[in-house]
Order: sequence, then C-alpha cells, then structure tokens
Amino acid sequence: MPHDPILAERVRHLLVDRADFHEKRLMGGIAFMVKGGMCCAASGRGGLLVRVQPDKQTALLAPPVVVPMTMAGRKVKSFIRVMPEGYRTPASLKKWVDRGLAAVAEREAKPTKARPKRKPKASFHLRGSTSR
Repeated sequence: MPHDPILAERVRHLLVDRADFHEKRLMGGIAFMVKGGMCCAASGRGGLLVRVQPDKQTALLAPPVVVPMTMAGRKVKSFIRVMPEGYRTPASLKKWVDRGLAAVAEREAKPTKARPKRKPKASFHLRGSTSR
C-alpha cells in the first residue's frame, strides 16, 4: 500500500522552513527526518507514524485514534501510529508533528561510525606497447 501523498504534503508544509529537515523513503512510506532522526512518517500501512518518548507512549494511546506501532509482530516503544481521524485538522496534525520533533530533540544522538580507510587501488599501466 503506498503512502498517503496528501498527508505527506501536509507534513512537508509544517517542516519545510527547518534547515535540519529532509525526507527519506523508509518503512513503506516517506519518513520526515530532523537532526538525523525520524520524527514522523506518512506510512504505507496507513496513518501517521510519530516518534514519542518511550515513557510517554502509554499515555498517548487512545484507541482507535492512536495505536502502538508494531513491526514483525512486536510493539515499538518509541513510535505510535495515529489514524487519520487523529490529524484531520491542521492544528491536530501540527500537535502530532510537534510531539515527534520534541522526541527527536530529547533522544540521545547516535555516535557516528568511523569508516575504515580504504587501501588505494593499484593502478595498472600498459607498458611496452608493441606498435611498430
């Protein structure tokens, strides 16, 4: 199932003025990345995925509007899925996106992995051409 392009455009409109924002195709939808972390996504399975602080997830669950995000049958503690009824108005969508931004701001930055140095490739030169 493809992501909701109208939802993606609505979220994009809220984040476009941020210098630290970019989009990435992830998890069957479009992820909205801020400071290198996903704050929310227009999901391919329907709804809006929103990053939350794991200790606040339970308080935000209000079925059927908000449900836990699951991957491979396991509940993901740092994300929730908001159904379309939960972000119909511009104000309600902004509220969810702001929650995702707050969760990204509070998460610990992942250390960047040092890339191993590559050995230079041997250069091959043709020697002794036999043109006479």
